[in-house]
This record gives sequence, C-alpha cells and structure tokens, in this order.
Amino acid sequence: MSALPLSELALMLAALVGAGAIAGVIGGLFGVGGGTVLVPALFYAFSVLGVGGESNLHVAIGTSLLTIVATSLRSLATHRAHGAVDETVLKTWTPWVAFGGLVGAAIAGFTSMEGLAVVYGACLLLVAAQMGVMPERFTLRKDLPTGWGRRGAGTGIGLLSAMMGVGGGSFGGMMMTLCGRPIHQAVATASGFGLAIGAAAALGFAFFGWDAPGRPPLSLGYVNVPAAVIMGLLTALTAPYGARLAHRLDRKILRRAFAAYLLLTALSVVLKAL
Repeated sequence: MSALPLSELALMLAALVGAGAIAGVIGGLFGVGGGTVLVPALFYAFSVLGVGGESNLHVAIGTSLLTIVATSLRSLATHRAHGAVDETVLKTWTPWVAFGGLVGAAIAGFTSMEGLAVVYGACLLLVAAQMGVMPERFTLRKDLPTGWGRRGAGTGIGLLSAMMGVGGGSFGGMMMTLCGRPIHQAVATASGFGLAIGAAAALGFAFFGWDAPGRPPLSLGYVNVPAAVIMGLLTALTAPYGARLAHRLDRKILRRAFAAYLLLTALSVVLKAL
C-alpha cells in the first residue's frame, strides 16, 4: 500500500476508515460480524486501485477475520456488562467453533477466487433471508444440541464464518435463536465466538496464503497488515455503540434494511468475482 500514489493512498485510507467505523457498529448491533461490510469494502478497494489481483477476495476475508478479534473483545465486554452472555454455551461451544475456523481457512486456501465468491454470496443470502424473512422468534427445537450435535454444529459455524470473514454472530446467533434462545442472549453470546473464529481463521489464512500470488502489498499470507490495523482499531472503538443500541432500538425495521443490504452485497461480490 505504501507504493501507491498519494491520492490513491488517501482514497484507500478513507475507504478503510469509513468501512471500519460502520462495520464495528453493525457487528455490535446485529451480532453478524463486521465482515459483511469489511469484506466487500476491501475487495472493491483492492480491485479499483489495482493492487493485488487474483487473491483480492482471499485477502479481504483474511484481513476481516483479524479485525474481528478486536471487535469481539469489545463487543463481548459490553454484552457481559448487560448480563446477556450465556457463559456455559460460550465455554462449551468455543473449541469447536475455533476448530471449524481452521478448517474453513484451509478450504478457502485451496479454493479459487470465483469459488470463494460463490460460497460468500450464498452464505450472505442465507443470513439475509434469516434476518429479513424469518420471524425472530421462529424456532426448530427447544434448546441447543449437545454431544456430537454440538461438535458438528460448532464446527460448521466456524467453517462457514471463516470462509465469509465474519464473526460467530451470523451463524452462531442464528443457531441459538433457532434453538429457542432469546435474541439478545443469542447476539451477546455469539459475539464471543468471533474471538475464537477470528484468531484461528486469521492464522490459517496467513499460513495457507503465505506464498500465494496476486496479493496486495504488505500482506502476510492472505492478511493485509495495514488494513487490519486501521480497521481493527476502528471496529473495536465503534462496536460498543452498536452493542448498546441493540438493547434500545426496535430491531424489526433495522433487520429488514440490513437484509436488503446483504442481498445487494452478495450479488455484487459474486458478479465482480465472476
């Protein structure tokens, strides 16, 4: 990034600052992971400025995962202050969520940009449908699975989250609400999954992309260091505001508006990659 002309560097920094601030609020508000904002923002920024190339989407996802670590720490602390976190669920599910994050990073490392874009878009559409169409109190069972059901579901949450560059809220929160947990508890508890997913998957993306061609400058594997630092700081600063709003606002209209955004984002990323 330091080799870019000054005007393009300023444009890149402005995009990172704006996306990082918005992503932190969204992550805290919806518990869906700021990657729904960070990934498309980084992907388009890298592409428009002509840095990187065939690995741009991989780097956007890997960078987003690293920023999730800071966001999750701040968001989880705020939710804990409200007493909304189920510590037992967090403790028993986190190891499997982290394992899934590593598996997802490995799969992404061997997947083409086009294939990864399809996975990203499909998962984003699933999250959009859940937020925009499915009633918040719709349930499939009375409580969360245990034993092998917990191991499989936790691994799946981490795997899909890693391949999308999002925290645990997108799929962890969805799992908890479908299993009868209150929405605020689901958002609060799933925000803690992001720490495990972000740390494990970011290491995986750095490792599996270490010698990959077509990466933006100053990247460690599939993680762009300057972008991660800037966005990580901003998302960590703004995530508590979103978490506080989650306990005050009527979420119905907000959920539908964000679902529409997710739908458009999914389509644009897939079309851009293809």
